[in-house]
Amino acid sequence: MSKDEFHPPAPAPPDLVQAALRAARTRNAAVADVSMQAIAKEAGISRSTLLRRLGGSRQALDEAVRAAGVDPGGRKPVRERAIEAGAALISSDGLAALSLERIAAAADCSVHSLYAAFDGRDGVLQAIFERYSPIVDAEAVLAAHPTDLKATVREIYAHMAAALTREPRVMPALFAELLARPQDTSLQPLMHYAFPRLLSGIGTWLASEIQAGRIRDMPLLLLIQQLSSPLIMHLLLRPATEHAADAPVPPVAEVCNTFADAFVRAVAVPHP
Repeated sequence: MSKDEFHPPAPAPPDLVQAALRAARTRNAAVADVSMQAIAKEAGISRSTLLRRLGGSRQALDEAVRAAGVDPGGRKPVRERAIEAGAALISSDGLAALSLERIAAAADCSVHSLYAAFDGRDGVLQAIFERYSPIVDAEAVLAAHPTDLKATVREIYAHMAAALTREPRVMPALFAELLARPQDTSLQPLMHYAFPRLLSGIGTWLASEIQAGRIRDMPLLLLIQQLSSPLIMHLLLRPATEHAADAPVPPVAEVCNTFADAFVRAVAVPHP
């Protein structure tokens, strides 16, 4: 074998991998951010012995840590990469594309690491929904206990518009799946997660508005649909209608204001 021939680093011993993981957990840091001295101390050996057992560098250690399903650092954590990769898959190929194998390939991680981060496909889907839906922003608006009905609706609409028009187009893809295949078992776990969340946030706020006498008393489901459906339908159809030359489309902010005014006029209790 010539002296110029490449020799791949030998795999890191399992005890050193575990020492690196323990040191990272103790410091609440990525493995890549933990010094070799700290890893050597955790392993009960000297730094020079650690380097000798790793073949002179930490490359083998980082690769062994990654093979164990933990991202050593130096790039986004597995969870972040998986959420972004899964969102892109849903946007481009639909919900059927969201398999753990395809997410792992796109996120450059292992399926094992996805189970460690999300506990399965449903966990990935919930995390994507949290990131790309307007539900978290709407909950933040309502957590401030607003009293101006029209201003609150407009603010919620602004977050809805941002979620339905942003790239990747996760929410339009999920709505398309829901409308086309409402009984699809792959979508049911998300519905069982999202709908109670919607009721506890938007539903609780609307119920309090009814109790305060500011809006008409009507079934919460219908009230939520009356609140959300006009704007959702407009935003889903907007990319197509924007190309219709004889039907100019108003700016999104104007659309939000118009639908907010319409909702308040429809449900508000008139004051003497």
